[in-house]
Formats: sequence, structure tokens, C-alpha cells
Amino acid sequence: MTTQMDKRKDFGIRLENADLVEFSNEVMRMAEQESELLNAVYKEISEKLGMDTAMEIYQMFKGQQINFPVRFFNPTRIQQIIVKEYDGTNIRTLAVKYNYSEKTIRRIIKDSLED
Repeated sequence: MTTQMDKRKDFGIRLENADLVEFSNEVMRMAEQESELLNAVYKEISEKLGMDTAMEIYQMFKGQQINFPVRFFNPTRIQQIIVKEYDGTNIRTLAVKYNYSEKTIRRIIKDSLED
């Protein structure tokens, strides 16, 4: 048995694969019954999206620090679409549609004309 496996075994976690943590069914049932057992972020995810989703997010991102952008859509692509949809009179409509200020829409159009 490797030292890495020994270290992980000391924490009471049995690993088949170093990247996959398997919790006993009993512990998972306890977590589903008592959400306080989970760390705060996983508790919130499990309450909103379900325990399976919380576990999958845990498996994918454990130990990482993640920031979520304010904008859901890719700004570069949205800017291309704005330039394509701009007809010279629809700045306000584009601002509302894409949740940008009119000033930002004007800047996007101006920058595209300079390129």
C-alpha cells in the first residue's frame, strides 16, 4: 500500500481510486437527513439542487477556489451580436435586451467602428 493511501486511510476514507471518494451509504443518508452535517456551501447546493448535484460538484471542484462571473454570457460574443444587430437607432433596445447601459452599448459600437 502506498504512503498516499495510508494517509487517506488514516482519515477514515477508503479509496479505490485516488480521485474518487466513496462515502458509506449510512453517512450519505445521515447527510440527507441532517443537512447541518455538510459544509455550508455543499449544504446550500444540496438544498437548492439536490444531494446528487452537491456530490458531483464536490467531486469536480473539491479543494479549488472558484469565482463565478457576474455576466452569464460570453461578453466578447455578446458584443459581436450587438454590433451585428445595431441599426443606428436601437441603442436603448440593445441595452435593455443585453442588460448593458446605453453608454456601454455606444462604447461597443464605437470600438467596433475603430477596428
